[in-house]
Amino acid sequence: MRLSSFLKLVEIQTKVASITPFLLGSLFAFYRYGRFDVLNFVFMLVSLLSFDMTTTAINNYIDYKKARKTSGYNYEKHNAIVRDNLKESHVLAVIGTLLTIAIVFGILLYLRTSPVVLVLGIISFAVGIFYTFGPIPISRMPLGEIFSGGFMGFVIIFISVFIHTGDLGIMTLKLADADLYITLDLIETAVLFLVALPATMGIANIMLANNICDIEDDIVNKRYTLPIYIGREKSLVLFKVLYYIAFVDIAVLLILGILPVAAVLALLTLVPVQQNINKFMALQTKRDTFVNAIKNFLIINVSLIILVGIGTLIKYLM
Repeated sequence: MRLSSFLKLVEIQTKVASITPFLLGSLFAFYRYGRFDVLNFVFMLVSLLSFDMTTTAINNYIDYKKARKTSGYNYEKHNAIVRDNLKESHVLAVIGTLLTIAIVFGILLYLRTSPVVLVLGIISFAVGIFYTFGPIPISRMPLGEIFSGGFMGFVIIFISVFIHTGDLGIMTLKLADADLYITLDLIETAVLFLVALPATMGIANIMLANNICDIEDDIVNKRYTLPIYIGREKSLVLFKVLYYIAFVDIAVLLILGILPVAAVLALLTLVPVQQNINKFMALQTKRDTFVNAIKNFLIINVSLIILVGIGTLIKYLM
């Protein structure tokens, strides 16, 4: 398989949706708790990136196998299996290899941390696989936005903080005889939930925008997503509201002193974000405006990464 075919199969450009929350969580762990473990960072990065590519490859393979509509805009270009006439055996080999890498590095990360990482990792892997695989994949139900936003937003940030701060007791699991004991620091978990909210809303909106653009095709292909259930107009209203929730959340984090003062500049990104919202509200197509959802996600969350980074430098170096 050519490198270009592999990169198209795993849609490498979409990996920012998982890497960005991971970077934000790791940076926030250093800013708030003063902890950063380089080896844990590398292990999680490899596992996360490999598994994200695995789920994308599975999604493209399932779409290829189940597609009912085989003509129309970009069908021959969108899926690498069709575009490059890839052998199914080669695609399955790539999926198996990537999944193996993700599991191996996930286990290595667990061995260096705690059972919390193992349990959350298993749950995340299960959700990621059944998101696109199985008799009724999550992506073909009106739950895609909840699962994609929740796991790629909050769960990734929670784990990316935990791998650096596990000894602080944010969450613990202990098995004694036949009893499982779980402890959770509710305050710190609430803090991480708020910190993760902009990423969670942004990722959910990428999925929502994708599903809005695909309403007609999804009906033909029997993918009954959220926009099909609630309609285009309500979906567009939800699209706007999720971004506004993210900005209200940033303001709350600043008021509570959870984010550094420099992060106040992130509120200024509402201007370009609103411009992109307006473009998508006017027209919803994959070719013309879907990219605005990705742009908004990056504008909000990359600005937070940069500003939290600046806050971290000020806190520890000045």
